Amino acid sequence: MTRLRYLTAGESHGPQLTTIIEGIPSGLTLVDDDINLDLARRQMGYGRGGRMLIEKDTVAILSGVRWGKTIGSPITLGIQNRDWENWQEKMSPHPRHRDDRIRVTRSRPGHADLPGAMKYNHTDVRNILERSSARETAVRVAVGAVAKALLAQFDVTVSGFVTELAGVRAERKNLPLTALRELATKSELFTYDADAELKMKEEIDRVKESGDTVGGVIEVVVTNVPPGLGSHVQWDRKLDSRLAMALMSIQAIKGVEIGSGFDAARNPGSKVHDEIYYDSARVAHGAQSGFYRKTNNSGGIEGGISNGEDIVVRAAMKPIPTLYKPLKSVDIVTKEPFEATVERSDTCAVPAAAVVAEAVVAIEIANAFLEKFGGDSIEEIERNFGSYIEYLRSF
Repeated sequence: MTRLRYLTAGESHGPQLTTIIEGIPSGLTLVDDDINLDLARRQMGYGRGGRMLIEKDTVAILSGVRWGKTIGSPITLGIQNRDWENWQEKMSPHPRHRDDRIRVTRSRPGHADLPGAMKYNHTDVRNILERSSARETAVRVAVGAVAKALLAQFDVTVSGFVTELAGVRAERKNLPLTALRELATKSELFTYDADAELKMKEEIDRVKESGDTVGGVIEVVVTNVPPGLGSHVQWDRKLDSRLAMALMSIQAIKGVEIGSGFDAARNPGSKVHDEIYYDSARVAHGAQSGFYRKTNNSGGIEGGISNGEDIVVRAAMKPIPTLYKPLKSVDIVTKEPFEATVERSDTCAVPAAAVVAEAVVAIEIANAFLEKFGGDSIEEIERNFGSYIEYLRSF
C-alpha cells in the first residue's frame, strides 16, 4: 500500500524550514512556481502583521525532482527565513553563543509556552515558541502544493474559503464552485461575499485599534473525489477522522465539522441523511457513477469512506493569542506576575489559515488516493484509477 508521509523541521527564527516528503510517484510535473503560488497566498490577507513585510517565502527543491519531473525518491523542500541574519547568535546551535540574558521567561496565555516549558524542562520559553509558532505552516503549505499537483492529475480540486470572521458570516451565493473560487481569489479575506467582507474589515480595524485579535471559520471543498477513499474497517483509516486530525493540527484551530456538522445534532434524521438516487444517464455524461445524492449533509463522507459527493469540511480558528494589549501571566522563573510578552503578531490570520487548511486537506486526500490507487509512477496510478472508474460506472 503506497503511503504519503512527511516530516517538517525548523524554528521560526532559524535558518530555514525543511520538509522531506516520501511516497510521491515518479513522473509528476513539479516546479517551484507551483509551490510559490500557495506560499504567497499564505502571506496575504487583510489584518496581517509586520513579519509578512520581512518574509517573502520561496521554496528550494533540494531533492526528488529532475528537469521538472519527480523521480520517485524522497522530495526535500526548503524555505529560508530571511530574518535569520538578525538571529544567528540568538538561535545559534553553538554553545559559545549562549546568553542567558536574553531568555524569555514570561509565558503567554493561549500559547504552548508554559505547558511546553514544563514538558521539556526549559527555563527559556523561546525553546518552545520557536517551534510552536504558526511560521511552521509555511512548509506544510509547500507539502500541500505538491499534494494538490498530484490530485490535479486526476481533476481533483481543493478550495479554501473564509465563511465567517469576527462574528460576521459570509452568504454563500447559489453559484458554481468555480465562480465562488473566482470571487474569493479577488478578496483580501478569501471570501465570496463582498458585502460581508466590508463588515469583516471594519471589525478587524476596530479590534486592531484596541490591541485585540479576531478569529473565524474556514471551509475547504474538495471536488471530483471518487467514492472509496478511506475505510470503515479501522478507526485510523476513516477519512473523516484523518481530515479532522489534520485540521486540528493547525495552530489556533479549536473545532472541526464535516458536512452539516453540529447542525446535524439539532435536526431529526429525516432532515440530516442524504437520500440516494440512481441515473444511468449520468455515466454517459462523464460521471464516475450512476449513484448520486441531491443533498450533501454528510460532507461527501459516509462511514469513513468518500461517497462521490464533494467533501466539505470546516474549521474554527480562535483569535491569535499574542495581543498588543497583553494579558496577565506569570514569570516561570521568578513566579512574579507580569503582563505577557508581546511577540510580532497579526490582528487576523484567518485567510492564511484557509490556505493552510487547503494544504493539510489536500495532503490527506492525496494520501488516501495513493492508498487506493498507488503505484510507483503517475502512469501506473492512472491505469489503476482508470480501471476503478470503469468498474464504478458499471456497478
